[in-house]
Amino acid sequence: MADETFDLPACLERVRRRDQSAARELVEHLYPLVIRIVRSHLPRRVAEEDLAQDVFLKMFTRLDQYKGEVAFSHWVSRIAVTTCIDQLRAQKRRPEFRWADLSEKEAEVLDAVLTSDGEVAVNDALASRELVYKLLGQLKPQDRLVLQLLDLEQRSVAEISEMTGWNSSLVKVRAFRARGKLKKLFEELERKERQ
Repeated sequence: MADETFDLPACLERVRRRDQSAARELVEHLYPLVIRIVRSHLPRRVAEEDLAQDVFLKMFTRLDQYKGEVAFSHWVSRIAVTTCIDQLRAQKRRPEFRWADLSEKEAEVLDAVLTSDGEVAVNDALASRELVYKLLGQLKPQDRLVLQLLDLEQRSVAEISEMTGWNSSLVKVRAFRARGKLKKLFEELERKERQ
């Protein structure tokens, strides 16, 4: 996205005049930003290209709403995050997460965590990641989003506020509550395994 030859204002003007080549240039310029956001907030069973396409469709249909008060990339980022949240809301949530839902590797990872008193050295990072995402998938979309941005992507509260439109207090409170819910889900899974 740091293409120095790209003239955003001129490109936007051409897009507003319905120049198809300018629209393609704009998509190519913004694609790395949009796909990074989509990948980090990708709902289960949704193709990343489909979701990115939805983001670009919304961007083009709302282009007349862009007033230039914020950087265009921030405006598009907000559309991308909102689109991901909307997709997460649209998915039907499973009522319960069970040990049987885990793959063999994920079950081994969780078992290692539950039976260890100290640091757990787990060799299978992919299984660990999948387990985290399965647990996160049980949270409400906003809770999942704030934990992904804050804890997994190491974004600042200010960055999250800018991306989501939430004030910093709301971000902090939502993160605190989401961590509590995640801990409760983990404890329920542990309790079910011991039964």
